Amino acid sequence: MSDPVTPSEDAAGVDPTELGGVADAEADATRSVVRSSALMAAGTITSRITGVLRDITITAALGFAILADTYALGNSLPNIIYILVIGGALNAIFIPQLVRHMRTDADGGDGYADRLITLVGLILVAATVLAIVCAPWIVEIYTTSNFTEEQLSLATAFARFCLPQIVFYGLYTMFSQVLNSRMHFGAPMFAPIVNNIVMIATALGFIFVAGTTATTSTITPGQVMWLGIGTTLGVAAQAAVLVPVLIRVGYKWRPRFDFRGHGLGKAGSLAGWTIGLVLVNQVGFLVISRLATQANFLAEQTGGVPQGLATYQRAFLVFMLPHSVITISLVTALFPRMSKSAAVGALREVAHDVAEGIRLIAALLLPCVMFLVAFGPMLGTVFFGFGANRGAPATYTGLVVSVFALAMLPFGIFYILLRGWYAVEDTRTPFYLTVVYNLIAMPLTFLLFSVAPAELAVCALALAYGLAYWITISIAWVWLSRRLGGLETGLTVRTLVRMSIAAIVAAALGLAAVVLWAVAVGNATGGDIYNQLTASQLTSLFVLIAGGLVTVVAYLGLSHLLRISEVQSVINSLVGKVRR
Repeated sequence: MSDPVTPSEDAAGVDPTELGGVADAEADATRSVVRSSALMAAGTITSRITGVLRDITITAALGFAILADTYALGNSLPNIIYILVIGGALNAIFIPQLVRHMRTDADGGDGYADRLITLVGLILVAATVLAIVCAPWIVEIYTTSNFTEEQLSLATAFARFCLPQIVFYGLYTMFSQVLNSRMHFGAPMFAPIVNNIVMIATALGFIFVAGTTATTSTITPGQVMWLGIGTTLGVAAQAAVLVPVLIRVGYKWRPRFDFRGHGLGKAGSLAGWTIGLVLVNQVGFLVISRLATQANFLAEQTGGVPQGLATYQRAFLVFMLPHSVITISLVTALFPRMSKSAAVGALREVAHDVAEGIRLIAALLLPCVMFLVAFGPMLGTVFFGFGANRGAPATYTGLVVSVFALAMLPFGIFYILLRGWYAVEDTRTPFYLTVVYNLIAMPLTFLLFSVAPAELAVCALALAYGLAYWITISIAWVWLSRRLGGLETGLTVRTLVRMSIAAIVAAALGLAAVVLWAVAVGNATGGDIYNQLTASQLTSLFVLIAGGLVTVVAYLGLSHLLRISEVQSVINSLVGKVRR
């Protein structure tokens, strides 16, 4: 992508046709990113839909009470340990390294990838064995002191069946990175669908045998084994389906143990800071895990709505849907280009890509944010109102989604800003920023959890999460702007303000439309309107569809009136792709 041409350059005698060529080149580059993002978004949308179905079946099987927390914790530990050991480094460091070795190595980077996969595999196998042995102590660290011996043993059993996922997470990530470095983005986005299908079958099998009323006291060892092994097989299948794709693009892994002298040392030194970053993040998750599991005991003592770690995780899943479809898809397509620009010292190109990426994701994220704020409880009713979770537990989870939505934009912006540093192979600054985030988030989390009423305990955790990100991105923006020589701050802020106005007004119109319907149909007023909108899954589904349609139409109309070009650019690109 060419640098924007300044007026002084034009005055110096640049041919106007060349200016047009620059503009066309930038437009083509933007369309290319959007097209690549659209392909990944299609896979991600399908993956997330099946992911929601997966969580619906798991929630129907286990509910939101303490049994659900034991499974949620056991199934979280493999991902936690994988990310702690090496996962964060794989995601952030090795695409630039793979791109570099593809350009400089005679074999196109195949040998480098072989050695990296071999080394990572050995590390993860060792980590898995150690984690299985230490599972009881690890579980105890992440749970509240209120857990009984029976509940701790159950969480440990789930963990031991799930911990082999560590190896398969690593293989999936490495295979995906190799494909991404070769500009093949689609398959990694579709692979999680297989995982979700296996998990749905596992949860349905559990419901068939045990029903929807299992508790920590009634679940059998065989049922625990069924859930644990089924969950792990899903992750294994997710990695396995990428093997034929790798072969098709010309890569076949060969184990290589000659690690010295092939550039792995540089990757390792870069990874050190990233591992530190992940470690700091996991301290934050440890706090969340202990407080969330404590929330379920508070709910049990007060007779309130069941809410705990499972509630937090299900709400976080819904919160992550727009991020996964929009932000990750766009940034995955943009990051190799940023890395290539950084490799030749074109920092202005990197800065432009970061700023453009922020504006593009905001164009799509902001209406999602406002829709979830307005319609979160209804979404919770539709998604999770099955089995023993009908009514209040599902609706409350939707309320947590509404609170989480306030973090969506700063979370997405922070994600892009970090990629700006990774593109220039700076892993130290993201570590410092993550420390800053956690230093802000942890006191906020404790404060809000302690002052919130018991019935809003998990909502308080979600609110602290968002507030901390809003504060952190202001610092991150300034630091990266200084590093890259500017981030088009004025243009970006003005654009975000217009987008926010359009999104807020659009969601308000959508909510007003369904409230008027509720009043007209049920003669409801005040709190009765809320109860009417969440009365059943069918009613909530109608509200979501009707309110969503009004919100989308209003947002598109307002974007046109406010001349938000990013919205139109995305629409034009998607329409063009459909027509082709």
